[in-house]
Amino acid sequence: MSEEIDGTGEALSESIAAVRDCEPLVQQLTNEVTKNDLANVTLSWGALPVMADAPGEAPEMAELAGAILLNTGRMTDSNVEALHAAGRTANELGVPVVLDPVGAGTTPTREEVHASLLDEIDFAAIKGNYGEITHLAGAEAEVKGVESVGEYDEITESALALAATTGAAVVASGAEDVVAGPDSVYRVSAGHEMLSTVVGTGCMLGATLAAFTGSIEDDLTAAVHGTLAYGLAGERATDLEYNGPASYRVNFIDSIAGLTPEVAADLEPADRIERVR
Repeated sequence: MSEEIDGTGEALSESIAAVRDCEPLVQQLTNEVTKNDLANVTLSWGALPVMADAPGEAPEMAELAGAILLNTGRMTDSNVEALHAAGRTANELGVPVVLDPVGAGTTPTREEVHASLLDEIDFAAIKGNYGEITHLAGAEAEVKGVESVGEYDEITESALALAATTGAAVVASGAEDVVAGPDSVYRVSAGHEMLSTVVGTGCMLGATLAAFTGSIEDDLTAAVHGTLAYGLAGERATDLEYNGPASYRVNFIDSIAGLTPEVAADLEPADRIERVR
């Protein structure tokens, strides 16, 4: 059995401090809708964002990166080419790569792109909603556009299966987040319903996981702590006054910046992480 993930405030503090100390350059190939938010979230964790996604420059920037996020929200030919080129270069250099398979299972084009990425590139982490992860695991899923709909009672098994076949830490985000390694699964209970009212919060979690995997040696620890920290920031954002999704979004980015190692050390989040397998 794999070693238990430490869910104490002290351990979370150490992971957040690792991001700030390492300041990894996180190259992000993502969609136009969320690009600015991903850059701000990355910077707020203490990492350095760069949005280099041109086919020629993407693999060149990968040579300098500490981690790479491949977000498949944009399906232009040039972007798909850049996704593959950056991923291959990162693998050659041992740079961790995170996949956010946006809309997996919705169209034949996305089906083909995701299949080729999983076939050609090794991922440190894969993050998606329940529907996207279920689809990539080979089970039946319902995704409308980029949103997961339906019931997913077997999400734990789907996440574990995808982790086993890819070797990646798999994060299935939902009302409760499920984080799986090849031989263990955790439920992370953190977050707030307001996160679902802001476009792109799933993409922002992908950027968070890239910053953490670029700073922490163990991919599963990075995935669990990154998911936990992200959810706690979502909760802390409601401590500040907000009038709706727009002001909550501002609070959320501020809350990420405010979740310092010192603040995290005083938290007691151990009961937010439950090992279920």
